Amino acid sequence: AMDYERNKALLLELQRAAGTGNDRCADCGDPDPEWASYKLGIFICLNCSGIHRNLPEISRVKSLRLDFWESSLIEFMRNHGNLWAKAKYEAKVPPYYYIPKSRDCMVLRQQWIRAKYERGEFLDTQVCQDPCSAGSRAGWLWKLGKGRRHFRKRQFLLSAREGVMKYYTKESKGPKAIISIETLNAMFQVEKIGHSHGLQITYITDGQTRNLFVYHESGKEIVDWFNAIRAARYHYLKTTFPNVPEPELIPRITRNFAKEGYMEKTGPKQTEAFKVRWFCLDSQERKLMYFKNPLDAFAKGQIFIGRRDEGYEVRDDLPQRLWMKKKKPVITLVTPVREFVFICESDRKQREWMDALNRVITQL
Repeated sequence: AMDYERNKALLLELQRAAGTGNDRCADCGDPDPEWASYKLGIFICLNCSGIHRNLPEISRVKSLRLDFWESSLIEFMRNHGNLWAKAKYEAKVPPYYYIPKSRDCMVLRQQWIRAKYERGEFLDTQVCQDPCSAGSRAGWLWKLGKGRRHFRKRQFLLSAREGVMKYYTKESKGPKAIISIETLNAMFQVEKIGHSHGLQITYITDGQTRNLFVYHESGKEIVDWFNAIRAARYHYLKTTFPNVPEPELIPRITRNFAKEGYMEKTGPKQTEAFKVRWFCLDSQERKLMYFKNPLDAFAKGQIFIGRRDEGYEVRDDLPQRLWMKKKKPVITLVTPVREFVFICESDRKQREWMDALNRVITQL
């Protein structure tokens, strides 16, 4: 019992020790990890420990507080630790490779952990792939078809060198779409698509944002596609903006929507009936798009959101001439052209939307 308590205290001391990196999960960066892999010598969070548990050949996990730790294991942890592991297993992570955080979906975190420890993709011995070749890929993905009822297998082709992504249907002789890498974006959308490997691809065609919803049965394959798109985008950005420093380019490779969800909206006269719409806020492009259905290919409309000094504002009340029988959580988005009025599902959602919209208005 004395050994148990003493070793637990030593282990927790080690987890908090300055200059070790042990105070954050080695895989997703979550603070105060409560678990560790005693085979790899790293401190990890509860979520990542679940992924490690499924890789018994390369990792074995214990709780810092609940399990008994032998003195030899404590010594092993002392001689290794998170910074040591980072230097070894993340020696050659390409700048375009997406490193997931704790809030990211399971497939991204799973494949990051497997890529590091199981496949050794970023070890010092690996040759770094240049983004142009890494951004070239061909294969099949399941794509949501018209009417949003069925996913169909489609051939996709990505070429960083040509600066395009294409996809083909069985019927079409040529490509069904040629997508410029300039406007290409990809984000994981597990809940929206209803598949644990669901990926949303967006691009601009004829001035409109077009959505494609795809997945692949293999977690590795869909994450490889995502990082290939990122490599192609990185190659495009580096070539187009050679003088922009890398820390400014990386966030522009791909992006998630700043906020998504249902709100009700009325028309330009503000006398029209309120209709439920699915909204997506793209803070990089400064636009709020709305759709009849979350999985629609095209938006019903979009609102550009400029800066406060250009006359844009978000308010939590109705325009003066508008009146409602029942008090509801509302948002009025003021633009130089007109005022847009939305009804939110709850007070909490109203606050979330207002915060997200205000962040766009205040960003430069």
